[in-house]
Amino acid sequence: MKSLANYIFFLILTLFCSQTCIINIPSVAAITSMKPGDVLNHSQVLDSEGGRFKLGFFSIPQTNKTYLGIWYAGDPVEKKLWIANPNTPILNNSGLLTLDSTGALRITSGGKTVVNIATPLLTGSLIARLQDSGNFVVQDETRNRTLWQSFDHPTSCLLPGMKLGYNLTTRQNWTLTSWLVSSAIPAPGDFTLSLEAIQDSFQLVVSRRGEVYWTSGAWNNQGFPYLPSFRDSATTYQYNLNLESGTDGMFFQFEATKGSFPSLELFSDGAIAAGDGSIYTRYNKFCYGYGGDDGCVSSQLPECRKDGDKFEQKRGDFIDLSGTTTIYYDNASISLGDCMQKCWEHCSCVGFTTFNSNGTGCLISNGKRDFRVDESGNAVQRYVLVSQKSSKGKTWIWIVLSIVITMLICGLVCLVKTRIQKLQDEKRRKEEHIREMNAADRFNNTNLKEEDEREVQDLKIFSFGLILAATNNFSSDNKLGEGGFGPVYKGQFPDGREVAVKRLSRTSGQGLAEFKNELILITKVQHRNLVRVLGCCIHGDEKMLIYEYMPNKSLDFFLFGL
Repeated sequence: MKSLANYIFFLILTLFCSQTCIINIPSVAAITSMKPGDVLNHSQVLDSEGGRFKLGFFSIPQTNKTYLGIWYAGDPVEKKLWIANPNTPILNNSGLLTLDSTGALRITSGGKTVVNIATPLLTGSLIARLQDSGNFVVQDETRNRTLWQSFDHPTSCLLPGMKLGYNLTTRQNWTLTSWLVSSAIPAPGDFTLSLEAIQDSFQLVVSRRGEVYWTSGAWNNQGFPYLPSFRDSATTYQYNLNLESGTDGMFFQFEATKGSFPSLELFSDGAIAAGDGSIYTRYNKFCYGYGGDDGCVSSQLPECRKDGDKFEQKRGDFIDLSGTTTIYYDNASISLGDCMQKCWEHCSCVGFTTFNSNGTGCLISNGKRDFRVDESGNAVQRYVLVSQKSSKGKTWIWIVLSIVITMLICGLVCLVKTRIQKLQDEKRRKEEHIREMNAADRFNNTNLKEEDEREVQDLKIFSFGLILAATNNFSSDNKLGEGGFGPVYKGQFPDGREVAVKRLSRTSGQGLAEFKNELILITKVQHRNLVRVLGCCIHGDEKMLIYEYMPNKSLDFFLFGL
């Protein structure tokens, strides 16, 4: 029993001592600066003064390569914003960051210098620190000036406050360079992003191995046509763009009005992406050379490619048919963009994917192959060439159908309009006929008598159609002459009678009453055995006198004795 009590006492004492020891272990202070002689190893990080950024060594998964980089503190994916040694990774975890008394900032491994990050070669009160803007600087505290800064040496990412452009005084040129494989191989890739003066305007330019690949369009004081002010639909992040110019140069910047981990990144396929942590929006895409309204630069297409052809990402595999081949490029310096270019220029290529697990090399599929999609999620993701033949055929069908439908509609409209016009013309003819008949009736009923109600002469009212037929539509061959009151035409009625038609001028201003007076005057003055008035014709504003035709003598001679 006593031994049990001693055991319990010993256990309590042990636990008490353990807790006391744990509590009294001093906490490791965060490193926020480095002075000459200080060393930062792979297990340590340099924090920014406000704790917003971190600088330290990191390894690429499934490799033994180590790099020195900067990332946002608290970023769940720890996306690397700046790399000190993209071309010279360190094997294993042997890397050290050192600052010596001359201000030289180096990465060493095994006692040897691997990378000279900064070599200002100055003495004084030197300090290296990571600012809350993400800028890693070496400063002379005595003179309060910056001797070197990482913002002057951007890699693939642009942070708020960083510059993209050039300084004519210092000849500093700020550009972004894509990774060979995004998130996998920081070595320089195919694409660069720069600010260029093009045709009296400033544009952001993506170049592929030195050749212009994509342009943003001219700056318009608010943004670029093909690179609008960055914001996502859920307003997780929002960036405002700015362009500063002066006598010493020009540079582009952005500020983040919303977002926890803002950055612009140039991806390994040439795309520009903006985002916040793991949420990203790509603002351009593969450029195939047929241009368009998205900023892609036009270039000479291979004979076998046409506008609209493109690569689509699909999971699955090609089904081999006769005469198919597969080409392998096991080259660690070949990226996804190189694979796309090789397949695009090779007319028999129908798709490609990367060859190595780290995203390098190419596997090119050639020949006649069908692609089988695998929805299981375990299949390899490939880039499959999608031809626009079928879609263009459908486009032509829609164009033809649109033209046919438009022609049918126009024809129907014309048919309806013609029908309406015929109905209106027929109605107008009927109305004119009624007016003509009414005028004739008024003439017969009221105008063939003098004021003392004595009848002057019985006259016939001839229809306008009969007169037109008799005079051959007032043909010039039938014209006998013309006087002050209008022309006179010879005509022949269907019964063979020849007549003379005096067509009174419309400009004479003669009304129905004056017309009546003229008939009365002719009847009184002329003897009916000399020239006989057969009747008249009234058609709208036209008035005509119909005489019997006297051959070998003019009508004026018989009427007026000339």
